[in-house]
Amino acid sequence: MIGLNRDLAPISEGGWARIEQEARDVLRLHLAARRLVDFEGPLGWDHSAVDLGRVEPLAGFESSGASFRRRVVRPMIELRVVFELDRSELERIDRGAASVDLDSLRDAARLFAAAEDSALFDGHEEAEIPGLISGAANPGVALPADPIELPGAVGEALEQLRQAGVGGPYGMALGPAAFASLSRTVGDGGYPVMKHLRQLIDRPVVWAPSLAGGIAVSLRGGDFKLICGRDAAIGYLSHDEKQVRLYLEGSFSAELTGPEAAVPLLSAKNGDERLALVEKMGRAS
Repeated sequence: MIGLNRDLAPISEGGWARIEQEARDVLRLHLAARRLVDFEGPLGWDHSAVDLGRVEPLAGFESSGASFRRRVVRPMIELRVVFELDRSELERIDRGAASVDLDSLRDAARLFAAAEDSALFDGHEEAEIPGLISGAANPGVALPADPIELPGAVGEALEQLRQAGVGGPYGMALGPAAFASLSRTVGDGGYPVMKHLRQLIDRPVVWAPSLAGGIAVSLRGGDFKLICGRDAAIGYLSHDEKQVRLYLEGSFSAELTGPEAAVPLLSAKNGDERLALVEKMGRAS
């Protein structure tokens, strides 16, 4: 793979296959935002920017009647997580071992997923990445302390979407605490909370470990897009007689064109932050 220097690593084809499979398994479980947004790509490592379709004037040659205008783009962001693997464990793969210590790889994959999800859900100001939650036009709904009341809160969030003129299908993601409550039952011998939610939304609830609360969204498409340059790939840095130093890397950006298509589901902490933001926006208008 271009630019990853994998041919320099003391890792066999079987070792690379095992490493990639372990990383893929963790990423598929932990990458949550991708399951709620449009995905464009991968466009390649050489894809450097997102065209925003705008221009800005530049000084020069005004007196001659000529003008300069610069196209406005959003640069792609590179995400990298470095980790090390024990060479003796990699050698065990070649001997056919079923159980191999690749915990540092799994930790790196979880960190990579958390960083991407944090940028996509909460935004990243310096990277110019808009957040699906932070950029939502709807005020949001507080997650109830009693999980039995969760279907009511989700119903309120979906009503905010409908009032904003946003149709379905609808989906949602929940952080670990709220997701764990889905197995609770409503009433004596009643249905689990999860079954009640399935009557409201059109897709399975997404487990999102990076979220404190959650989010309800329309899956109609065209509202939020993840632009992927290089999808998560593993490259080689260096090695010695004991360790191999690798990295998990990707590049991406995002576009938010339909802020009305998302409703934050607020925990106690981010609920206070969201309220302050909404009040600030109200004063500014």
